[in-house]
Amino acid sequence: MSEPVAALALRDIRRTFHQGDRTLEVLRGAELELQPGEIVALVGPSGAGKSTLLHIAGLLEKPDGGDVLLDGRPAAGLSDAERTALRGRYLGFVYQYHHLLPEFSALENVMLPQMLVGTGRAVARSRAHELLTMVGLAERESHRPARLSGGEQQRVAIARAVANAPRVLLADEPTGNLDHATSDTVFRQLLALTRGAGLAALIATHNPELAGRMDRIVRLEDGVIVPG
Repeated sequence: MSEPVAALALRDIRRTFHQGDRTLEVLRGAELELQPGEIVALVGPSGAGKSTLLHIAGLLEKPDGGDVLLDGRPAAGLSDAERTALRGRYLGFVYQYHHLLPEFSALENVMLPQMLVGTGRAVARSRAHELLTMVGLAERESHRPARLSGGEQQRVAIARAVANAPRVLLADEPTGNLDHATSDTVFRQLLALTRGAGLAALIATHNPELAGRMDRIVRLEDGVIVPG
């Protein structure tokens, strides 16, 4: 029986930044595999390079060395247009700040990424309503972000991230701006939505209690990934 193909694989990822005369090696051969349906916590001290790693995994930034494989397909040789297309269909993102478009309602914010990849308006609306219902916001879907609480805004952002049924979800401190009670609610809904869809997820967090609720923990330390 053949080994399952990892939903996301990072192979010998290297990233160096140059600041004047200084050279800062942030990633020195980081390696990681996420299987379909697996939720992994990424931990490490501030400045360790967790956000850089997530940007590279999400094809938002190119590494100086190594490669990102999505379903076994290497990304290194792809054009910018091919990377953008793959990112739109294959990857979902949740950030510490929600980045919702303020002039659109919650429903429209979840519809937009679907329409950008060619989904019809009626289908996108139905899918957005379904997702907002799943995160407990059906009655708030006509509200613009300014009329939503911080926790509600982040739940809309989570619904938006999975709107195109991605294979991999990448989240960078998704509850970092929320109080403890709201953080717990948002994180429970993030896990439920991710598990329900069978996504692979890599979630950076400073919260050890949240990290402990995931399938496993990995730590970014001195530019490489080690078991947490």
